[in-house]
Amino acid sequence: MLQIPIIPSLDTSAAKQARLRQGQLTKPAGSLGRLEELSIQIAAIQGTVRPDVSRKAVVVMAGDHGVALEGVSAYPPEVTPQMVLNFVHGGAAINVLARQANAHVSIVDMGVAYDFPPGSGVIDRKIARGTQNMAKGPAMTWQQAEQALTSGMEIAWQEIDRGLDILATGDMGIGNTTPSSAIAIVFTGEPAIRVTGRGTGLDDKGLAAKVAVIEHAIRVNQPDKNDPVDVLAKVGGFEIGGLAGLIIGAASRRVPVVVDGFISTAAALLAVELAPDVRPYLIAAHRSVEIGQRAMLEKIGIEPLMDLNLRLGEGTGAVLAFNLIEAAVLLLNEMATFADAGVSNKE
Repeated sequence: MLQIPIIPSLDTSAAKQARLRQGQLTKPAGSLGRLEELSIQIAAIQGTVRPDVSRKAVVVMAGDHGVALEGVSAYPPEVTPQMVLNFVHGGAAINVLARQANAHVSIVDMGVAYDFPPGSGVIDRKIARGTQNMAKGPAMTWQQAEQALTSGMEIAWQEIDRGLDILATGDMGIGNTTPSSAIAIVFTGEPAIRVTGRGTGLDDKGLAAKVAVIEHAIRVNQPDKNDPVDVLAKVGGFEIGGLAGLIIGAASRRVPVVVDGFISTAAALLAVELAPDVRPYLIAAHRSVEIGQRAMLEKIGIEPLMDLNLRLGEGTGAVLAFNLIEAAVLLLNEMATFADAGVSNKE
């Protein structure tokens, strides 16, 4: 039986103190915009007027998808393990950006259709060698869905126990924009055409076929929007469930979570449906090119920090956002107050 941990409330006293301090710093009130609000959010999460986000990590969860057999991706499924090995060797975009942000990268095999050798650097949480084809039936069993969520929570706790102030989500899995669109449809009520994008670069014909596959999968499986585990089991993915669990696990330990793009937002929406109290722990990194993300962000109620036309995944946008979040916290902590600097405040 899935156990959802208690999600603590934000520290309103710390938030109030951080807001008061922002008003005393040597700048016009509110002049640093979202950066001020970010610093107050982090203060409330961590329960201190002087928060710290120096210990950063991104968890990239990988899984394959049976629905890829329906031609919903421009790339073959073999790319999933190839890219995971690229992550391990430090050659992917996420590795470059994590090095810049001084962030640790953890790579988790949630269900890749490939067996990584022991000592490869991949954390083994494999549930199966890819999901089933959701166009023909449920993507996974109920037990597998619960296992994905539980594994995600456990990974979050392991990362936090190692020493962590802030966590980012990342994904890898050929075909995973298809289950993400299906999750968006179920929870937002939007039609498939409004939440389904081109993924890895489908042409118009490929996009139309992808929309048809998603619509068919929802008809076949009839996922229950009032039961998030049922939705995950019927039209989800192992890495999506793992990321949802990761978010819940981090929030249960008062660690903010930076949500990457489309797939990570689907996981965040799933997490919020399972545990609504995780919402204030979320920071949306960027607005993805994938059109379905907008509806999910609106459903969750969070606004992205950036819009850079990103659609890579891997956690790239989330790790880029680390730099903005760290800047926000450093401004709160290190700027002089009017009294410290001997600068006259407004009357």
